[in-house]
Parts: sequence; C-alpha cells; structure tokens
Amino acid sequence: MEIADHRTPATNPLVLADLAADARSLTEGTPRAVLGLAGPPGAGKSTLARALVAHLGEDAAYLPLDGFHLSNVQLERLGLTARKGSEPSFDVWGYVDLLRRVLDETARDIYVPDYDRTLHEPVAARHLVPPAARLVVTEGNYLACDLPGWRDAYVLMGECWYVGAPGDVRHKRLVERQLAGGKDEAQARDWVEANDGPNGELVERSRDRCHRTLTTTGMDPSHF
Repeated sequence: MEIADHRTPATNPLVLADLAADARSLTEGTPRAVLGLAGPPGAGKSTLARALVAHLGEDAAYLPLDGFHLSNVQLERLGLTARKGSEPSFDVWGYVDLLRRVLDETARDIYVPDYDRTLHEPVAARHLVPPAARLVVTEGNYLACDLPGWRDAYVLMGECWYVGAPGDVRHKRLVERQLAGGKDEAQARDWVEANDGPNGELVERSRDRCHRTLTTTGMDPSHF
C-alpha cells in the first residue's frame, strides 16, 4: 500500500515511520490516547491500523469497530440482514463504552472483540489492550459521522484521520472481499452496489470532520 497526505496543497507520499511518529505524538502529556481511522469500505483502514500497531510495537494496540457488528440473530430481528455493515447495524454505544474504558482503565488488560469473516459473526476478546499500550488505534467506517453515538466516540479520539482510496481500487477490494466470504461473482457485485456503495456515500460526508486525509493505493503495507 502507498499513501498520500492531503493536508497540504501538494500530495505527499509518506512512509509508515512518518505516520507512526505522528500517531505516537498524540500520547504526549496523557497516559493513553486513541487514534481513529475513518473512511469508506475498502479504503484500507484495517491494513493501515494493523501496520501502525505493528510498527509501534508494545506501545500500541488495535481496536476495530468491526467487533461491534450486531450478530446475525439481532440483524434478522431488526430487519437489517441485507444491510449488514450499514450504520445502524453496529452497537455504537458498546463501542463508545469500550473507548471510554481504554482511556480510563490504563492499569489492567482490556479485551477487544473482532469480526470473523469465516463465521460471519462478531467474536469476543480476540484483541488485547495491555497496560503498556499508550496508543490505541481504532478504525471503522463511521467514526467521524455527525450522528448519535458516533459523535460520542469521535470526541474520545485524540485525532481522527480519514482514509480514502480511488473508487476503482475500493470496488476491486470490496468485490474480492465478498468473493472470499463465499458469494459468487454476481452476488458479490450486487452486494457492493446495493450495500457498500450507500455506506461509503454516508461516510464520505464525514470527511471534513477529520483532522487529516490520507489516500491509499496498492496493497503493500510496508510502504505508505
């Protein structure tokens, strides 16, 4: 993956070390800070988040919004099965509570849920925020949205960066994701068009609330 920074008139290519140093600076003067990575589906948020955490080592921990997907049972109850991944299909208040915990409870292990793309369900306690972690990197589509719950999450972040990607790059990644999840080609493309597309449009409207905008291309996480 390569990444460009749009804070300046010129589009500047960045290396991972530059981004990691900027992320680490959020912890200055505080026991622990949260960096949010918002952006539309398929933009590369999780790849960037994992790369930052790996680069920072024991100083950082990973907290994906995907762990707060509602279960398939709850989606069926709410009539949201066909809109899995949409804004109302997440437990936003559970997510807010966990962000508060990682900021307040810095002396104990905190377990973090994830989403399993084989089971197609959220799973508990896959990730860990240990006491040594000064920075928690969280990523998800809706982190900068000016909507109930998401506003509460946003104010807990030291900064929120917007991660985008060219439309053709995102579309390819999203179709491949659905194919890997068991859909055939037609089903994968229909899902991206009917679900990921509208979700991305909602997320894109939150871009101006972010402190920084990054654009990803390629898939090599060793270079940004």
